[in-house]
Amino acid sequence: MTIEEYNESVTRYSDGLYRFVLKNIKDQEQARDIIQDTYEKLWMKVSEVSALKVKSYLFAIAYHTMIDVIRKESRKDTFDGLPPVEHAHTDQYSDLQELLSVAIEKLPETQRSVILLRDYEGYSYNEISEITGLSEAQVKVYIYRGRVFLKNYIGSMESVI
Repeated sequence: MTIEEYNESVTRYSDGLYRFVLKNIKDQEQARDIIQDTYEKLWMKVSEVSALKVKSYLFAIAYHTMIDVIRKESRKDTFDGLPPVEHAHTDQYSDLQELLSVAIEKLPETQRSVILLRDYEGYSYNEISEITGLSEAQVKVYIYRGRVFLKNYIGSMESVI
């Protein structure tokens, strides 16, 4: 990868990386630090990374850096063991984007990451598998479980609208 290709990767992918990380950790300064660390790591390996694979490489590095940051902070409770009724949202509310953001925040970190990569960033299961280091089957399971939780949390569309 040349310096021009590196600069082009900053221009093309930094906003998407930032949105992905910010959606997961909800802290602008930490998100900026993670993106900066990601590009620093790319710079250290600039001669080894192909310009064709730079997007996947960047998302993989950002994902793993973000996971390291999350692990350093306190662990969050997971919803795997709770029945859906205990954490379901039944109030009527009309701002679907805000409601969805709140619901996504309640997901465990792995489910949140794979759902954001799939539904917000548009990655395939295989690409998500490469980025996260999970098997493709694990990615599908986490996406399914996350979507089931979101469906149960949000409830029917009639109650939202």
